[in-house]
Amino acid sequence: MKVHILFPSGLLGLVFMVAGVSALIYQFVIDTYGWRTFVESTGLVLLGGLLGWAQTRYHRYLLEVHPGYFASRMRVFSRGSHKRAKKEAASPSLEHSGRSLVPIGYLLGVALLISASGVIWTAGHVEGVGAFVLPWAGFFWAKMFFWRGVITPGK
Repeated sequence: MKVHILFPSGLLGLVFMVAGVSALIYQFVIDTYGWRTFVESTGLVLLGGLLGWAQTRYHRYLLEVHPGYFASRMRVFSRGSHKRAKKEAASPSLEHSGRSLVPIGYLLGVALLISASGVIWTAGHVEGVGAFVLPWAGFFWAKMFFWRGVITPGK
């Protein structure tokens, strides 16, 4: 879990946050940073965080209700690509209500992040780099923070 979820989420969240804050500092230096920039950039981070929380809730549901499926996915990705067999053992089936809606939810989430970034960028209060990386910083950091409570010693 730490290797496949926490470390990548923390690292990607950090990279996106540094890029977003750097874009906001650039805006501050060239005198285009205002209160609307602050409100809109905060909203983008919170929107990304909300979607990261939602995805983490779904993944935690899978871990609690279908641990075999979750474990088989982790096992496959823990092996190196040269060690993987041509035909992997079939993972347990994943059946729950709303299963067919999950890919649509993922697509709608990504579309929401991209469209919100585009709308705020075209409004002109947040520069393009900041507008497109700040929601992803919120997304990945939310994943990291909400998984962190699940993976603790002694549980």
